[in-house]
Amino acid sequence: MADAHQQCRSSVASAQISRRRFLSLSAAGAGLIGAWSLAGCASGTGLADSDNTIRAAIAGEPDQLDPHKTSAYFSFEVLENVFDTLVEPNGVLQMVPALAERWDISPDATRWTFALRPGVRFHNGDPLTADDVVYSYRRIIDQQLASAWRLENVATVEKTDEQTVVLTTRTPSPNLLATIGGFKGMAIVNRRNVESGEIATRPIGTGPFAYESGSPGTSIVLKARPGHWSGGPHVGAVAFSFISQGTTAVSALRSGEIDWTDAIPAQQLRVLRGDDAVTLGTVTANDYWYVTMNYTRKPFDDTRVRQAVAYAIDRPSIAQVVGYGTATPNQLAIPSTSPWFTRYDRYTAGLDRNAAQDKARGLLRQAGVRSLHMGLMVTTEYPETVTAAQVIASNLADVGIDVSIEQLDFGVWLDRQSQGKFDALLLGWLGNIDPDDYYYAQHHSKGTSNSQKYANPTVDRLLDAGRTELDVATRKQIYADAATRIADDVSYLYLYNPSATQAHTTALLDYTVRSDKAVRFRDARLDRSRGA
Repeated sequence: MADAHQQCRSSVASAQISRRRFLSLSAAGAGLIGAWSLAGCASGTGLADSDNTIRAAIAGEPDQLDPHKTSAYFSFEVLENVFDTLVEPNGVLQMVPALAERWDISPDATRWTFALRPGVRFHNGDPLTADDVVYSYRRIIDQQLASAWRLENVATVEKTDEQTVVLTTRTPSPNLLATIGGFKGMAIVNRRNVESGEIATRPIGTGPFAYESGSPGTSIVLKARPGHWSGGPHVGAVAFSFISQGTTAVSALRSGEIDWTDAIPAQQLRVLRGDDAVTLGTVTANDYWYVTMNYTRKPFDDTRVRQAVAYAIDRPSIAQVVGYGTATPNQLAIPSTSPWFTRYDRYTAGLDRNAAQDKARGLLRQAGVRSLHMGLMVTTEYPETVTAAQVIASNLADVGIDVSIEQLDFGVWLDRQSQGKFDALLLGWLGNIDPDDYYYAQHHSKGTSNSQKYANPTVDRLLDAGRTELDVATRKQIYADAATRIADDVSYLYLYNPSATQAHTTALLDYTVRSDKAVRFRDARLDRSRGA
């Protein structure tokens, strides 16, 4: 078995991945395969061929499987089932117990005491203790790994006994639970697995499924670990295949070769809705898509120019073309389904398209801009950006702005973004829960993801205050004020909130499509008689 495991280890991408968790609804890179190829890496166990195995197809291959180092959505689709966090979001994104069965908070919200669930073990048999929690968080902080910025306010991580961990923060931290539980980048890892170096390709967690095998460019198979604290899993395994072409994934689902996929082209939604053997789930995601312009390049340093672009862009058309009716136009980041939603319609209020275009032309004249060329940087790895950019180019041409769409490999895109070598760029952000996730890193003058170099002292003050305000109503008003100013300044030009759309066979029961796009199979069941 050792040799088989060695041959089936998943590959690690050589390119560096940004710490940003960019939206990944579709991607390039993985070869086109059908579900039949899963058997190649699991032939020793027969798991991939079992009637009690969920055969899932995702749109790309994980870059690696160390949850503290990866920022790739494809990795987290798998890792959601392998690792646990201290707390986690439930179906309405409220933080609930996970590895910590309860917690206490000091009156000033600077001391958080977590009591661990008794009896939890890692997949290698090691018991979960407070030492593992301390090690996991200190690893992220000390090595400045992908999520280190999330723990900037954490002053100390200490154990008081084998089952109790205390986090002390420098200032009140109302969003700490979302910070440590919002996604599996904050997973509790196994020290032996890390120090052996195997975590990147053979991860060991405490989750409902354990890594069993993998084949580079093809598949990863996870085996059920009975007795998980959640009460699951209820299937024997999950076999992930990597299918980069959505039409191929949809065909495999409809023919019964796979059981679940989120690699669904919007054009295929009507077909899936008409298939009685398929269950289609669509919810508004917490993600958002945006354009940002470079404040260090003229004339984009002029607010009037950025606002002209914001008035000229037709968000409903972009959302329709990209999402085929499933995306929701929005002029701010947070969707209407979130309790942190703020109403804002400056760029469309009382304006039809002709009036909005006239407004844009007037702002350009006020800024002294007679002709303008704008490079718009997109990445071929996310075809949505190319499609949206084509609509944007047409919109801006109507007001005299000439747009050249620069289609780049994602690695080149990231390099140019980090170096500030762009006029404008288009992409999305994934997996936000707390309002701090939506705004601080992107728009604070010292934010780690403020590539556009936006700086507004009032916004800085508000974002700093939002991180420490304990009263929920006051905190909501703070973020509403900050978000409005950010949109007025056009730090980001928000386009729309996409949907989280997934489809599965009717044989797959008790599976829920989540707005945070976490792919959890621990509660799912299979009844093959229903899918026959």
